Amino acid sequence: MNFLSDIWRSYLSLPTWVKIWVFLILIPVNIVSIYFIGDPGSNLIVSLAIAGLLFNTVPMWFDRGFSSAMAIPHVIFWTPLTIIIIYYLMISEISLVDNYRYFLSILMVCNLISLFFDFPDLYKWLSNRKNNVKNV
Repeated sequence: MNFLSDIWRSYLSLPTWVKIWVFLILIPVNIVSIYFIGDPGSNLIVSLAIAGLLFNTVPMWFDRGFSSAMAIPHVIFWTPLTIIIIYYLMISEISLVDNYRYFLSILMVCNLISLFFDFPDLYKWLSNRKNNVKNV
């Protein structure tokens, strides 16, 4: 079967709420971070936000669709991103313009919600890999 049709079929099998969450909220919010390039810490924030999205192509390629392995890039990139955002919003004395501060709050909440699902997915994926290795 064609790779793109496999991806499409996998997409169609997702629950409606997941499609809405991922494609109408999570991805756009992380992409919007590009708009704030030039603000304090934005190079690192944009890099981590976009990396969490782009590196999902790797498990998507290997699994030929959406899978729990897609939690790996989110955990790797968005966990430190969330910590950095918390630092900028709550600890740092760096002055942030209001629209950037509001955006960082939205980005942090979106990625925290995603990580809430990603950590159990990563555990599930690692457990399945461990069981598969034992059965070989």
